[in-house]
Amino acid sequence: MSYMYMPGATAVGMVYGEGIVLASEKRIAYGNFLVSKNTKKTFRITPRVGAACAGLVADMQILSLQISALAKIRRMDLKRDIPPNSIAKMMSNMMYERRFFPLLTQVIVGGVVGKPAVYTLDPLGSVLPDAYAAVGTGAETALGVLDPHFDGGDGSSMKKDDAVALAVKAVRAATLRDSFSGDGIDVLVIDGDGATESTAGPARAPAAA
Repeated sequence: MSYMYMPGATAVGMVYGEGIVLASEKRIAYGNFLVSKNTKKTFRITPRVGAACAGLVADMQILSLQISALAKIRRMDLKRDIPPNSIAKMMSNMMYERRFFPLLTQVIVGGVVGKPAVYTLDPLGSVLPDAYAAVGTGAETALGVLDPHFDGGDGSSMKKDDAVALAVKAVRAATLRDSFSGDGIDVLVIDGDGATESTAGPARAPAAA
């Protein structure tokens, strides 16, 4: 494959002491055209596993619907919650099967079944576990915020509010430098009690002196 067009975006995910945080901005842009300022790029896959994406949102919408349906069937068979590593593997299998006509999306999968876990997937289905991650055209800037501030190496000592604040800060930093990212931030938090969603406002450039 000589060329793969990947629409811009920024999404981050991380574990903290009791759960995981996923955050993504809301903008969709193709070239110089701003298509949407209010697109949701965080998804609940199961009550205890979610995902955030960067890339072609249509592909991620289809992928999340299919994996959510498969997870429900698997849960009925096993009579227990499906852990995030299984959801990530199911996504990986589906993306790898499409490798010659790939789904143009990068995905962060996170959840809490037992202990918190986060995984990243590229369009060909590679699965990479990590304590925190960023994907999309703004990933380099976001990681520049996450790297020095992520607490405790594995996130075990980080509190929920601190993790949410750091995720929002990382995405906001990316929106200030990446023209494909912006227009507010969706935040999905999953812990032992389930999933909660919230929205943060867009970044504001500092006023001139």
